[in-house]
Amino acid sequence: MTETTSGPLSGCRVIELAHIMAGPLAGMMLADMGADVIKVEKMAGDDTRRMVPPTIGDESAAFMMLNRNKRGIVLDLKQPEGKQALQRLLRDADVVIENYRKGTMERLGLGYDELRRENPGLIYCALSGFGRSGPYAERGGFDLIAQGMSGLMSVTGEGPGRPPVKVGPPVSDITAGILGAMGIAAAYAHKLKTGEGQMVDTSLFEAGITQTFWQSAIALATGETPQPLGSAHPLNAPYQAFQTADGWINIGAANQANWERLTKLIGAPELLEDERFRDNAGRMAHRLDLEEILNTIFRERPTADWLETLETGGLPAGPVLSINEMHRDPQTLARGMVVETDHPAAGRTKALGPPVKFSATPGGVRRAAPLLGQHSREVLAEVGYSETEIARMIESGAVCAGAFAESPAG
Repeated sequence: MTETTSGPLSGCRVIELAHIMAGPLAGMMLADMGADVIKVEKMAGDDTRRMVPPTIGDESAAFMMLNRNKRGIVLDLKQPEGKQALQRLLRDADVVIENYRKGTMERLGLGYDELRRENPGLIYCALSGFGRSGPYAERGGFDLIAQGMSGLMSVTGEGPGRPPVKVGPPVSDITAGILGAMGIAAAYAHKLKTGEGQMVDTSLFEAGITQTFWQSAIALATGETPQPLGSAHPLNAPYQAFQTADGWINIGAANQANWERLTKLIGAPELLEDERFRDNAGRMAHRLDLEEILNTIFRERPTADWLETLETGGLPAGPVLSINEMHRDPQTLARGMVVETDHPAAGRTKALGPPVKFSATPGGVRRAAPLLGQHSREVLAEVGYSETEIARMIESGAVCAGAFAESPAG
């Protein structure tokens, strides 16, 4: 897509002081929706630049995945000129995103209280392991730690008595980034009405907890501790993966009408007369018996045959795809969930597309992730630095500027 693409957040300037995943993901989502996101990196760059392999050319695939649509600048905040440059950037910014430990920004003189004195309309988004309050506020946090402490790892896996299993993707990191972007968008709406900025504070811990709605409903209502169920659902059956002759298929017979439809489509109407399976409560109480019966039936035919039968009959079902298969799926492609960008060093690269579509103000992918310091000169010039001043700051080491020739589109 071209640089002329606008989005619902067009005109919003975001300064991203974030690294690895949660903060950069929040920044990327805002950038996809049209915000001008300026990523401020340390002299060595975001640590994701060193998460290799894989690389495309010499560039980290992980970094490029999370940092498209942003401009990149590199400042040494330990040097007065680097810190002053950041302060100038923040003076007129709408949003700043940071995911440092509590106290880091305050020690630099860049905490929320200091920044809002200069810019009362600033929205300050703090993404951390455990949030800015509470007994764990001083702790650092990673996705693995948040998954364990939020309860996610206690309900993920094949069943009770097995070792704890982490959800494959870093869901607390990803969810924290989404929550951060949602909070920023809400705060920006408030700012447009009142001119007033505010602190937006969320964490990996809370992001993990947010994933436990059904299990928390059970625990809070009964006092019982939910256990891992493999692919099964804690409240409905049958709603899980079943083995076919050549793979796996997910079956969503999550209500009585779909259960009755399923028994007819698989040629097992006698299951409707089985006392154990008459209603959802019975099916949940005898879930393992039902699973064994259905697995025996589904193993008789290949996945494609079952999908044709079930889809024709109106029963929600789908294959268990690998990541590569998902990337090739026609619905993935039709929804623009795999996109291409032209990177100045890596060339033509692929990335995941924006998951939210807008009819009136479409966002999209306008540029690839920046090279280290690619837009330093451009951004500093926008906030009033002369070419001579920029050159002096680069020579002193307060600023790093990439060798790639910058342009307004680039």
